Amino acid sequence: MSMILSASVIRVRDGLPLSASTDYDQGTGVQECRKYFKMLSRKLAQLPDRCTLKTGHYNINFISSLGVSYMMLCTENYPNVLAFSFLDELQKEFITTYNMMKTNTAVRPYCFIEFDNFIQRTKQRYNNPRSLSTKINLSDMQTEIKLRPPYQISMCDLGSANGVTSAFSVDYKGAGKISSAHQRLEPATLSGIVAFILSLLCGALNLIRGFHAIESLLQCYLLVYYTSWRNVKSFLTLGLICLCNMYLYELRNLWQLFFHVTVGAFVTLQIWLRQAQGKAPDYDV
Repeated sequence: MSMILSASVIRVRDGLPLSASTDYDQGTGVQECRKYFKMLSRKLAQLPDRCTLKTGHYNINFISSLGVSYMMLCTENYPNVLAFSFLDELQKEFITTYNMMKTNTAVRPYCFIEFDNFIQRTKQRYNNPRSLSTKINLSDMQTEIKLRPPYQISMCDLGSANGVTSAFSVDYKGAGKISSAHQRLEPATLSGIVAFILSLLCGALNLIRGFHAIESLLQCYLLVYYTSWRNVKSFLTLGLICLCNMYLYELRNLWQLFFHVTVGAFVTLQIWLRQAQGKAPDYDV
């Protein structure tokens, strides 16, 4: 029998489960799929926004949008168009019900558990396709899937549930920490983008007046890329900016000096705040 078994709403950046349906089927196969749910939730930021993972008799489908992923488990013979139409309904309702500020600042797992009521109602409708009255929407979804089919995640890509390193992983066997050459930083915030632009502006102003701009370019590099001793380098760069502006004291007025030093301090703060991504916590999704 083709049917949807469970669904979850997960935050993309760290795999925090925001809501989930109640899983009534506790069979061995379903329990095995829960392991893949966990693995996928940790890698959502590295995966396309529409994917399918085939796990024997079951399929896991998910879509991601605006930093939130909507994931579902169904039997292997459940129609693709119904699966992604179901996820699309979850997405639209969740976006309408909760704003981005709430989802971005959530700290507790399943803090939107009341959304489970909508998941259950929608799951019941989609498990009885005869009751669906969305033929136009299904037709639109069918066209969309043909034009942009979901990315097929292979078991080889994902890695096995027993801890074998996957192709997406950046951990090295035997290493106590992730290599700095492959370390990823947290997603850039609005203030980080503003800091980057201001730093480029200061560098451009220095070049226009015939001064060097290496310290501003170095700050931009530290803001975008991870390096060893990154925070120390950022504070040394800020010190260099202060020294350069002391040297240029007679060539600039106080407002210009204040602007350049303030921007340098602001960029240094953003470098310090934008830390490397650590291992996603296990939220038992």
